[in-house]
Amino acid sequence: MNKEEAIVGVAEQIQAHDLELIRFAWCDVHGVVRCKSLSAAAAMRALDNGVGMVSTLFLKDAVGRTVYKIFEPETAAQLPDFAFASNVQLMPLPHTFKVLPWAEKTGWILCDAVFPNGEPVGLDTRHQLKTALGNLAKRGLGMVCGLEVELHIYRLDEARNSAYRNPDLAAWPGPAPGVSLIHPGFNLLSESCLDMADEPLRIVQRTAQALGLPLLSLEIELGPSQVEVVFDATDALTAADNMVLFRSAVGQALGRAGYYATFMCRPPFENIMASGWHLHQSLVDLATGENAMMRPVAPTPTSTPTQTGEATELLSDLGAHYLAGLLTHARGMTVMCTPTTNGFERFKPNALAPHAIVWGRDNRGAMLRVIGQAGDAATRIENRLGEPAANPYLYMAAQIHAGLAGIDQRLVPPRATADPYGQGATDGLVPNNLGEALDALTADPAMRAGFGDAFINYYEQIKRPEQQRYEAAEDKRAFHTRAYFSRI
Repeated sequence: MNKEEAIVGVAEQIQAHDLELIRFAWCDVHGVVRCKSLSAAAAMRALDNGVGMVSTLFLKDAVGRTVYKIFEPETAAQLPDFAFASNVQLMPLPHTFKVLPWAEKTGWILCDAVFPNGEPVGLDTRHQLKTALGNLAKRGLGMVCGLEVELHIYRLDEARNSAYRNPDLAAWPGPAPGVSLIHPGFNLLSESCLDMADEPLRIVQRTAQALGLPLLSLEIELGPSQVEVVFDATDALTAADNMVLFRSAVGQALGRAGYYATFMCRPPFENIMASGWHLHQSLVDLATGENAMMRPVAPTPTSTPTQTGEATELLSDLGAHYLAGLLTHARGMTVMCTPTTNGFERFKPNALAPHAIVWGRDNRGAMLRVIGQAGDAATRIENRLGEPAANPYLYMAAQIHAGLAGIDQRLVPPRATADPYGQGATDGLVPNNLGEALDALTADPAMRAGFGDAFINYYEQIKRPEQQRYEAAEDKRAFHTRAYFSRI
């Protein structure tokens, strides 16, 4: 189906469902969905022509403040296409159209950002992933990703929400809502906790399925009010689009029912457990459709893979080079996987979160967990660096840039670790704060080559104020509450 036919199909759906409003949505650099809501008549025209959006939405930090001084000459020189709050155009992607199950007579469509002349906006994160996938395709490869996402769901506490709604107490960023638990936690996969959380989890289930998302499971995680949602593998761009839609959709659907979903890594409460976003990834041969990471047969048929063995016992040579690239450029890509000051609180020894830059055979303490064996078509690498608030396009693009560097340079990974929190890490430790991670990003040759100097410099300028405000905050929990819990 060509684009014109797809647009006609969307128009027919708008009419068939008697929709009144269509949301034209776009994902910003922080992974937050912005949108314009158009009447059905206006949306019909915008399907062809797009809709204008102020370009300053590219230039805002994590709490929505514009970082660049858009009316001063240096910004016009540095970012000429963004000076003076000029417009960019949101061009809808017909295949992403959805009828929202929680909002009356409302449709939703994801958009790419382009300049008025039709050129893609290089700072658009979805464009960055498409560029990375294009680099993979030049080598005859595609990327497949499965999503394993942890989050916290709370019940909105009406008695404690007067401050949240009081206009005299409004601030930038605003106050967070009062909440209570949906389950007490510290009882992993507990059926009784699952039953306590049945109502909000049913909302998650029905919302995801109504939107056509490939939901596999809903699980009770270890922490109080913490749950995990797992999605089946798809191509990387679809997986990233699904993550954008999922976060936005479940937050809205749960909110209307009196619940509060947060994808903040570590909510600002005592005795809480941090949430991760574990990205399962494999490469596919575009010509054959086969898993390019799978080793057809073990290198020595009589050998049995060991916990501290070579990567080629489990992965193809190409897969091992890709793994080595992820390890070599782990520090540089960390901020694309964990982009908030809050997320770095998760990187602690013996916490089922990464600490050292190591890989392991089915080892959940390692940064990279290799799953599968010779002949297993589901062979893959699970990267455990991510937090659930990460921008999915940047998270996935960073994997590609690092992995391709490993493939192109034929890098060889070290042996697997059996002690991921021990002293034997040969490639160093994961950055322990946002500032250190930004330093690593700007110094990493694979990240600069992949994303481009312009994007890396832009991203650093957007994220530095966040780290500086955090370091200056006397009350770090209060900073996280307002900067993240009230927003993500």
